[in-house]
Amino acid sequence: MSEFAFELELCARLEERRDGIVARQLGGGVADPGGRILDAVCIEPGPEFDDRVAITSEAIPDAAIESAVGTGQARYWKDAFDCHPERARSATERAIEIGFFERDHGAGAAGGREYVRQVARYPDWYDRIVGIENKPDLGRPGDLEAQLRTDASLALVDEIVLATESYVTRAHLNRIPDEVSVWRVHRDGADPTAETAPTSALEIEVVREPTPLSVDERGIEPLESHPGRTEIATVSADAKARARRRLAERAYGKGWRTYAFPDCGACRPEDASGATLPYCEWNGRVVDAGSECGPSCPGYEGDSGTETEPAVDLEAERDRRTAWEADPDGKRRQQSGLDQFG
Repeated sequence: MSEFAFELELCARLEERRDGIVARQLGGGVADPGGRILDAVCIEPGPEFDDRVAITSEAIPDAAIESAVGTGQARYWKDAFDCHPERARSATERAIEIGFFERDHGAGAAGGREYVRQVARYPDWYDRIVGIENKPDLGRPGDLEAQLRTDASLALVDEIVLATESYVTRAHLNRIPDEVSVWRVHRDGADPTAETAPTSALEIEVVREPTPLSVDERGIEPLESHPGRTEIATVSADAKARARRRLAERAYGKGWRTYAFPDCGACRPEDASGATLPYCEWNGRVVDAGSECGPSCPGYEGDSGTETEPAVDLEAERDRRTAWEADPDGKRRQQSGLDQFG
């Protein structure tokens, strides 16, 4: 199975079996946020998860969360931020757009200034964060060992997991940090020669249990490697806490359904895995429209003039299958309030 198909089917399975938020392809660094990309993350719900759901379906800007804008008295937006004015302006506009801030037209009427307040206090909505590195074929490990050592030494997430379809040997286990949990994913019922999409029942065998990482302590983040030395950054516990919040917010807004469906007659929506995925009948598997599909593919079928499959609404599917809400009450109230001044 391709890493892309493996990742999507595993995310579908995790969403089915776990509470909270499942997302994919998110930055897992702090000093170098894009230097480490986590294949998948599971954000476990905290005590005020329902309060977060009620505010907005989108990721809340970190600058807006850290600002001095509160739920009580409205504040002039420029006085509420300790960052570059352009970043403050962008965060204010975005927070208003998604319903985390609201304008107070009365407070700023006299001086022509824009005053804002939060529509709700930012809640304690997430708990543990589990990061997952997907490597279906351990025979082609790539930078796997270095990636997992980064996760273990930085300790941005509470647990790190290696998920694979390969048989896991003692030699494999010896090459990765002891803290890393190992899952062997069994894919039953798959028949790539079948005329219809295979049913997919992923079962997870825990080969090694995880060791909880020290998220409340400082971490070491490897940056660049050179012959004989590696540049590192020491990351404080406070910086990690802020990065964890940003990671959780990005996961909340993004989810894992960030894929497209090819404009090809050989590809159709398939939901045997429990979620709707782009299944290519020519390849006999789930495919990545961005990198695998197009006229250069030998199995490509352009517009044939026949009736096409109905459009797939992935946002509606996420809304239906999870606790996340596409249009929460808090967002609707904010939009209604702004309409008064339109």
